[in-house]
Amino acid sequence: MRVSAIGCTALLLLAVAACGGRDAATGGNTGGTAAAGGQCAGQQTTGITDTSIKLGGIYPLSGPASAYGDIPKGIKAYFDYVNAEKGGIGGRKVEFVVRDDGYQPPKAVEEARRLVEQEQVFALFQTLGTPSTAATWDYTNQRKVPQVFVATGASIWGTDTAHPWTIGWQPNYISEARVYAAYLKREKPEAKVAVLYQNDDFGKDLLGGFKRALEGTQVQVVAEQSYEVSDPSVDPQMRNLAESKADVFLNITTPKFGSQALAADAKNTKWNPLHIVNNVAASITVLKPVGFENVQGVVSATYYKDPNDPTWANDAEMQLYKQKMQQYAPGADVNVPYHTFGWAAASSFHKAMEAATCPTREGLRDSVRNLKGVKVDMLLPGVTLDTGQGDGFPIESMQLMTFKGERWELFGDVIDTRKEFGPLGG
Repeated sequence: MRVSAIGCTALLLLAVAACGGRDAATGGNTGGTAAAGGQCAGQQTTGITDTSIKLGGIYPLSGPASAYGDIPKGIKAYFDYVNAEKGGIGGRKVEFVVRDDGYQPPKAVEEARRLVEQEQVFALFQTLGTPSTAATWDYTNQRKVPQVFVATGASIWGTDTAHPWTIGWQPNYISEARVYAAYLKREKPEAKVAVLYQNDDFGKDLLGGFKRALEGTQVQVVAEQSYEVSDPSVDPQMRNLAESKADVFLNITTPKFGSQALAADAKNTKWNPLHIVNNVAASITVLKPVGFENVQGVVSATYYKDPNDPTWANDAEMQLYKQKMQQYAPGADVNVPYHTFGWAAASSFHKAMEAATCPTREGLRDSVRNLKGVKVDMLLPGVTLDTGQGDGFPIESMQLMTFKGERWELFGDVIDTRKEFGPLGG
């Protein structure tokens, strides 16, 4: 009786899925047995129905990178707004299930399995961090589950051809490094640079890209210090770097250590380098504990609108964001840029899902790799989503900014790193 019941249920589920209804069972290497019909015949519909989409996200809600826990708040507020006021995405209400990996790769694998096999999500939308994403992408690709717009700028997400189900979103670290190198070549052509970097694929990717971008210039890296995410402090590394007498300090860190490095730099009045902090640690939440008076003139780069910048005070999308954050995420500070990041990423998913030929896992996989000049209103003017054959990097444009008063101030033009520097590795 049990075998017969299961067999009948499976047939019923497949029939419902063919009409766009909910599936249930997962198994094998496909991550799901349900399939679509019509022109989408044979494609996976696990986690998606005519009325719903279930997504899973993995973030460090605890641990040394917990500042990033603000990102899913912005994402959830966006989806709640779209669900309540726009009828969802293509008529489908979005359920966003968030898991905490504490910035620990083994935990990320555990949570990815739980989301795919127990929660039956349609896709993993954002796994935060290079180590966590690197630990999970073999699994997601074996199961043929979309792992889209991962919250990490490692260049491998856009250059690897063995993991077609995984793709990044933000500018990759090598391109970001090229922007800083070009800035120094122009403004401090004989600079001596000291570098603090996280000792993992994230830190090494940005540092390696920076060094390659400096080839043929007079700018030199004269000192390097790394740290582990388990280190309590980077003060010893900062003391060592100060001894180099470098006139530029490149700060390649995640938020906790970004604050520590900024504070150590401010405290050491005998060393006053130009301080460049990478984008992922450039949030106001990183700078504020150091004291705004201590971070004047710090340089970074960005690609999305800053809720603290009065430039966007009358911007329709920024006004919408602030209104809906207050409505759907009461208690959350609308001026935290990580919330804005989440809003922009969720909006990007919305655009990609609407553009999918099929409302299936395969449809989403193909859509995010065929984005042509897609405008997302929370991105800076001139920054669009573009992917295609041989280009798995949705966002490759950035604009430099410097910290003045109590906020970041944009300067220069938006730099399209594809046009400015050629293909990655080129």
